Order: sequence, then C-alpha cells, then structure tokens
Amino acid sequence: MTLVQNTWNLLAANRTRVLALLLVLALLCPQPAPAQFGFFTGLLGIVTSGLSGITGALSTVNTTLNNVIRPLLQGINNAIAAAQQALTAIFDFQRNIVYPQAAIDNARGLIGQVRGIYNTIRGIWSTTVRSATLPSPRALEDVILSKDAGRIGQVATNFSAVYTPLPPASDAHSFQRDLIDSQDAAAQAAMKRSIAIDAIADQELQAADQIMSALQGTAPGTAEMIGAQAGAWLVRSNAYTQQALAELMRLRSIELAGQGALMKESARYTRDTRNKLLDLNK
Repeated sequence: MTLVQNTWNLLAANRTRVLALLLVLALLCPQPAPAQFGFFTGLLGIVTSGLSGITGALSTVNTTLNNVIRPLLQGINNAIAAAQQALTAIFDFQRNIVYPQAAIDNARGLIGQVRGIYNTIRGIWSTTVRSATLPSPRALEDVILSKDAGRIGQVATNFSAVYTPLPPASDAHSFQRDLIDSQDAAAQAAMKRSIAIDAIADQELQAADQIMSALQGTAPGTAEMIGAQAGAWLVRSNAYTQQALAELMRLRSIELAGQGALMKESARYTRDTRNKLLDLNK
C-alpha cells in the first residue's frame, strides 16, 4: 500500500514531464494500416446510408401527410361540423316549434280530461234499463239487452213466448200468415242485430279506452301511429253505424209494407163483402 501511494505521489509531482513523454512516444510510434479498420468503416457507411434512406422516407411520408392527407381530414372535419350544425338546427326546430314540451303537456292534460268525460259517458251507457215485470217479457228483454252475441240464437224462442207463434194454416188465411211471418222475421232480425251492435259497441269502447291510455303517455313520434289507429276505428264505427241505420230502414220498410198489405186486405175484404151483398140482394 505504501509503494502504490509513493508511486502516485511521484507521478503527481512530475505530471508535466509524464505528459511530455507520452506525447513523444505517440509521435514516434508507427501509424496503423487502413485495412485494420476497413470493416468498421464500411459498416459505419452502411448504417449511415440506411439512416439517410429512412430519414428521406420519413420526410416523404411527412410531406404527404401535410400536403394530401391533412387537407382531406380537414375537409371531412368541416363537413362533419356543418352536418352537426344542421342537425342541431333541425332538432331545435322540432323541440321548440314542432313538438314544444309545453304543448305536449297541455295535450296530455286535455286527453286526461277527455278520458274522464268518456268514463262518465261509459257509466251512463252501462245504466240498467230493463223494465219488464212478467216472466216471458223479462226473459226476452234480458236476451235483447244482454250485449252478448252468443245469445242471439235465444231470440226466436223468447220472441214466440211473448208475441205468440205463427198461427197454423187452419186458423189463418195464407195471406195473413205470410204477412205475420214477414213482420215477425223483421222484428226478430232487428232484435238480433241490436244485440250484435251492442256487443260491437262494447268492443269499440274498450278500444277507445286503450287508445286514450296510449295517447296520454305516448311520445310525439308515435302519436301519429296511434292517431292512425283511432282513425281506422272511427271508420269501422261509422260502418257499424251504417249497418244499424240499414237495419232500421229495413224494419221501417217492413212496417210500411205491412200497413200497406193490411190496407190491401181491407180493400179485398170490402170487395168480397160487397159482392156477397149483391148476391144476397139477387
């Protein structure tokens, strides 16, 4: 340890002389041949050339991105911004002009009020109106006011129990029997049709209830669909009303025809009576 320390102290004290000696030795030593580092120099050239090629390619890509791709992306971005502005304007128009929230709330409130009135009307429609007291009339009235299309087949039996059956040929003239049968058929048809119309009316009331319920909570976009359904039901309702009106017209026509037939029968009876009186006078 003492030897190393002494050596280091000696070199530090004569550092100028040591540096001068190393410089002289470097100048006197022979230079290495170029071939000794040719491999490393070639390799360094290849690497440098590759790096230069990569730098050029990156520069070309950068130029292409800045001059070609960037304007395209900028144009797309501008188009998207313009479309967003147009969509925002459309949505604002629909939200503030076409479907304002205040108007939607008012419409829903009005639908609720109309539904209350409609429920009141339906309660009136369900009021019992049966008035017959005797067994046969009560049975017929129960069938007629049942609103059950499945009981239409019971009309004929209950009708005959109240209005008596068609008289046999031995008890009435064929003309009278035809007239009675025609009028009975028209009356029974009207009763059967009234039961069917009552049943249809109940179905329409249920459909109207569903439409009212749907309209009260519907979104503006689906209101038109429900309105179209309501329009279709209105057309059907009008068709059923026309059928009922046609039934009334048939009933009235049968009644008028019966009255005319009675007048004709009276004229025939008067003529036969006059002829018999003339025969008696002879």
